Amino acid sequence: MNDSSVTEIAIQSIWLATKLAGPTLVVSLLIGLAVGMVQSATQIQEQTLAFVPKLAGIALVIVLSGNWMLAQIIDYTTNLFDMVPQLLK
Repeated sequence: MNDSSVTEIAIQSIWLATKLAGPTLVVSLLIGLAVGMVQSATQIQEQTLAFVPKLAGIALVIVLSGNWMLAQIIDYTTNLFDMVPQLLK
């Protein structure tokens, strides 16, 4: 195992985490922005008001893209296990 293989594994893991977290973070950001704009327009300053729409949006994203996320994690893990003999040299 050399430095380049460790760096490659680290880059792949960070990229995978970014791909998996991206959709949920974007949906949460957009819903929070929309609720914030509605709160500003109506002058309702209840902090818990954004919780339920964000929760529903994130649940919807997980339901719609959960299969893809799981497939990505399985592929990454399979590739790591396939690399073990090469890394032990």
